[in-house]
Amino acid sequence: MLNWLKHKDYPDFWNEYHKNFNSKTAHTLTTTRFVIFDTETTGLNTQTDRILSIGAIGLTGNVIDITDSFEMYITQDTFNPETVKIHGILKQGHITKVSEKEAIQLFLEYIKDSILVAHHTRFDLTMINNALARLQLPKLKNKTLDTEILFKKTKLCNQHNQRYSLDKLCNIFNIAMHDRHTASGDAYITSLIFLKIIALLKKERKITLKDLFFGQNRRGLL
Repeated sequence: MLNWLKHKDYPDFWNEYHKNFNSKTAHTLTTTRFVIFDTETTGLNTQTDRILSIGAIGLTGNVIDITDSFEMYITQDTFNPETVKIHGILKQGHITKVSEKEAIQLFLEYIKDSILVAHHTRFDLTMINNALARLQLPKLKNKTLDTEILFKKTKLCNQHNQRYSLDKLCNIFNIAMHDRHTASGDAYITSLIFLKIIALLKKERKITLKDLFFGQNRRGLL
């Protein structure tokens, strides 16, 4: 059985994605490509709800590269009218949409082996991994970071048991909430928060890439 799993045939796009992790090149905080991403969904139930859109933006060397971005809307087989007032994505509308399979394939091609960053990462990762499971594919291989957990590493956080929403961190860092509750808009906002957190950590002490992962608490939004 284990031998069959080891030699299971996967589609070419998954094999190409998998190859990105063969390199043993050591990366630093300034040379690593981070991909800050967000998903808009039909709801918060990771088992029954589905992804409506994925937005992402690349960041390398403390610089947000707006040319290195990703935005994809997915055809809605599952529709929840109650959440439209939050994300504004209609079942039909005029936005070009693709199948879940195509969106996931293009997302894998985009992220490669980058470190993935999101706010309350566990929810977004679960939604992506569930989509992969529906395609009979393994989970994402990328390392991940959560901006709420990173914020709690800073001296600016004085209540570690408190939950920090994206809105709350925007208020703390005085970041305008343009395009809030769109995947691309939230990804950009999260990238600004990520940069401010990194700047804080650097000011407080000398940090390395490994320090960002040290002591991460896996409990989060689900």
